[in-house]
Amino acid sequence: MYSRQPCIYILASAKNGTLYVGVTSNLSQRLQSHKINAVPGFTQKYQVHTLVYAESYETMEEAILREKQLKAGSRAQKVSLIEKDNPEWLDISEGL
Repeated sequence: MYSRQPCIYILASAKNGTLYVGVTSNLSQRLQSHKINAVPGFTQKYQVHTLVYAESYETMEEAILREKQLKAGSRAQKVSLIEKDNPEWLDISEGL
């Protein structure tokens, strides 16, 4: 559903752990990069590899605006968004 279309995503290190908000046009490819630590940075340093939330969009511009909105929001807002659909913070990347 999200593999080749603009989307935002939230990764977590563990339940109630460190969060990372990102945007991509190919979620499955981006997740693979995160999981194998292909690019040094935040997700590698803090081991933030579990996909806990994602939203798809028609255009990349819409996805980027949503990413900026989420990044500007509080941690509590992000946690609430995750727990609305994924209260156990399970990895939802299966099948991508």
